[in-house]
Amino acid sequence: MILNGRRWRATDPKVPEEVVARLRSHLMAARRAVAAALRAQDTEAERAARTRVHTAKVALGERGTPWWDQEETERRARWSDGLAALDEGTDRG
Repeated sequence: MILNGRRWRATDPKVPEEVVARLRSHLMAARRAVAAALRAQDTEAERAARTRVHTAKVALGERGTPWWDQEETERRARWSDGLAALDEGTDRG
């Protein structure tokens, strides 16, 4: 998608809707954590939250290797691994 002359990558259409919903939930929680860390001037928390944002966006196919250049198994592994990492982080925190 192109918006204001800038190309924006869309979510991989092969990601199952329930997985998209979980990944977006993680993404929004991580974005809220970035904002809270910035308000608190907590650089460690900010770094951790930004890492979670990046993990969610890669899993959705919005960052990293373009999903249209990946094989089906690579695409599935990308979103499965990303979701597992984010779920694991939730359990620890």
